[in-house]
Amino acid sequence: MALNFIETRGNEKGRKSKVSFSEAVLNPSASFGGLYVPEKLPQLQFEELTDLNYFDLAFTVLKSFEIDVSDEVLKEAINLYKKFDNPSEPVPVVDVGDNLYIAELYHGATRAFKDMALQPFGYLLSSLAQSRNEKYLILAATSGDTGPATLETFKNRQNISVICLYPEGGTSDVQKLQMVTEDGKNLEVIGINGSFDDAQTSLKNLLKSEKFKNQLAKNGVKLSAANSVNFGRIIFQTIYHIYSYLELLRRNQIKLGDQINIIVPSGNFGNALGGFYAKMMGVPINKIIIASNENNVLTEFIETGKYDIHNRKVINTLSPAMDILKSSNVERVLFTLFGAERTKDLMLQLEKNGKYQLSNDEVSKVQEIFGATYSTDDEVLEVINNYFYEKNYLLDPHTATVVKAHKKYSKDEIKNVAYSTAEWTKFSPAIIKALKIGDNSLRDKEALEKVAEKTGAKIAPQIAELFEKEIKHKKVVDVEKLEEEILNCQHLFS
Repeated sequence: MALNFIETRGNEKGRKSKVSFSEAVLNPSASFGGLYVPEKLPQLQFEELTDLNYFDLAFTVLKSFEIDVSDEVLKEAINLYKKFDNPSEPVPVVDVGDNLYIAELYHGATRAFKDMALQPFGYLLSSLAQSRNEKYLILAATSGDTGPATLETFKNRQNISVICLYPEGGTSDVQKLQMVTEDGKNLEVIGINGSFDDAQTSLKNLLKSEKFKNQLAKNGVKLSAANSVNFGRIIFQTIYHIYSYLELLRRNQIKLGDQINIIVPSGNFGNALGGFYAKMMGVPINKIIIASNENNVLTEFIETGKYDIHNRKVINTLSPAMDILKSSNVERVLFTLFGAERTKDLMLQLEKNGKYQLSNDEVSKVQEIFGATYSTDDEVLEVINNYFYEKNYLLDPHTATVVKAHKKYSKDEIKNVAYSTAEWTKFSPAIIKALKIGDNSLRDKEALEKVAEKTGAKIAPQIAELFEKEIKHKKVVDVEKLEEEILNCQHLFS
């Protein structure tokens, strides 16, 4: 029997109390504005996994969830990892010394970790839509990496149209070009005057708006989402955490049962949630360490139990994909630890007052699992500089935040695995500044060339060619006009 999915805020009258995986993926908005989560998590038998390559591991893990998707579709989705830089190893795990290993998640089409989830997810969702003979509009809000990966995976896929929202001025040049130059006939990209949090709030409001869904229904279109509010994203993000542990086992760096820490640069908490579920599924993870930038609401939450954004504004940093205050996937952790009633109460407090406070007992439960710290931009620049000149290893600004966390939580007897979420090519002006090799005012194209010249690092072809592409999407709108603008995209609904 297939695994059921339940709702983080309890069940609203008139809605199913349990749904299948495919229903949760196609219609990810749950009762009371909540999210879908598995009713139970499978427990892994590591003795049976140690010799599996990434593809066989992914298939085994996905099958353990007992999801209602055919083996053929799962295998085709997973095989998209063979288009990564190394077809046999999509996630290299690099030993950088000092008991720290960096799992590089950026070797896919858009040079960021979102490809790990979205490449297979796009194929899977399109297959589900075709099998039901249904058409879907996929909404995506991005702080820089989800957007390009979403557009790339759904480009020209049958029965799917995509509208991607990004904060104008809130991404790097490369990230923006990856979106606005996309030429798929089923894609639309819209900039908004606001932050990522504004974009994500708009997305969640549209997902639960019956009026909006009814308007789409007139065109025979249903609504879904590609952000990590969709569990179809999260299920793929559990796999690389399991793989990292197995890699250390295979290298005899740990013995079966030894604990590790994982360090995750965190924005919307989907990557960290994948690690949380991996721990719940039996991976011997001691601590999940959350590395933030100066938008350090997660650090405060884990250290104090207070989630308070009511008087805060997003700070633009050198690590823009983490410039987020309202991390949606924390809700799934709250549900696992404290149940639906308490989760609904906390989430309503956050929506109404912009804050909530956990009890002392609840804080203790969170701290048993999570640790946290954050880095300033100056600290990020220093880490990038040191790692290149001392280790000949080039970090992007997001991955640089993990080093401070590693030092804080490093213990001789425990190995740390950190996750590198983007390639340096997406943030080359920051690299120029960090390495002190050129004019800090250089834009991405010139900065890329300068970094390559001075360091010998290669520019991925899919990044280099961006600057020659025609800009196809030029719309920038105010948040309050977003719904109207989306409904005007009739070419997507025909």
